[in-house]
Amino acid sequence: MRHPRAIAVVLVLLAGVSWWLVNQPPPQEPPSAPAQSSLREVDYIVRGLDSTIMAPTGLPARALQARELRHFPADDTTELDRPVLTVHQKEGPPWLIESDTGWVSSDGTLVLLNGEVHITRAAGADNRPVRLDTRNLRVQPYQDYAETDERVRVRSGKDRVDATGMQAWLRSPARIKLLADVKGHHVPP
Repeated sequence: MRHPRAIAVVLVLLAGVSWWLVNQPPPQEPPSAPAQSSLREVDYIVRGLDSTIMAPTGLPARALQARELRHFPADDTTELDRPVLTVHQKEGPPWLIESDTGWVSSDGTLVLLNGEVHITRAAGADNRPVRLDTRNLRVQPYQDYAETDERVRVRSGKDRVDATGMQAWLRSPARIKLLADVKGHHVPP
């Protein structure tokens, strides 16, 4: 009856291993990644932001207003509440770009305007007033360039054009390229 002894030996070994496992200290938890909130810590807030960047000529080139600006040091980015970007022209009225929220890259070369976006330009000596309504606009402020993949409605007087996607060069001579599904409605004078 060698089997009962073998079973007894196996049971004693299992009991010993079980006792050893129970009496081991708990394993060290691996270091956890920093909490998401610490990555998004704000180092400063500006309320009522109103800044202007001047052109080499000494005239305003661009201005940025926002209800609130929050800077994040972890990635050196900035978030904006109710931003208004003004792109001044050498001649004629400026373009005003307004949105719900915004995000500015660390080097300032990319601005993402999120939510509803409205772009307006008042009438000037050589142009009619124009308003563009869209969502989620990408702006390259140093090139005065903006684009979106979203639906766009362009209105000037009683005329309107609807499209999907847009590229806009806001520096004189300003031009807008509508990318797809373009449909227009013109009301003769």
